[in-house]
Amino acid sequence: MDDELINKVTWKIPNALVLVGSRSGDTWNAMTTSWVTQVSQEPVLIGIAVDTVAVTHRLIAEGGSFTINLWDAENTRPFVKFSKPAEKVGMTLNGYPIDEGRSGAPIFEDAVAWMECEVRQAIECGTHTFFIGELVDAGINDDEARPAAMSDTRMKYGGTRRGH
Repeated sequence: MDDELINKVTWKIPNALVLVGSRSGDTWNAMTTSWVTQVSQEPVLIGIAVDTVAVTHRLIAEGGSFTINLWDAENTRPFVKFSKPAEKVGMTLNGYPIDEGRSGAPIFEDAVAWMECEVRQAIECGTHTFFIGELVDAGINDDEARPAAMSDTRMKYGGTRRGH
């Protein structure tokens, strides 16, 4: 198959767009991702795929947890700011206020909803690792807002590897 066809068809998969928070020791980060899904109801397990070369990959592997922060579809600017490693100043990442979750991973105060997960399994999947985390805490800050999806932006992720 041709790479262009693979990219076009995989970019049509409807995906949420979220900020994944991670931490190991004194290193905190958040990154934009669209590869997130619930994989079990008992226990409640959430899976995210993270590129093996990403800072977030190392932090989740070392720290053993991650957060998923759903953002308002009307404000997709943060996703661009978190396409590169974040800068922590006080209790902010790239200028966005955060709280420390039960596991130590960052939770964004401006998220419309958030989930905190402790890693239960890590599955190597080629260029990415699929981290499966058990939901240990969650919250909703704005029950009326529609969470962002990839289709709310011009961003595209999936298909074949480009730019590495």
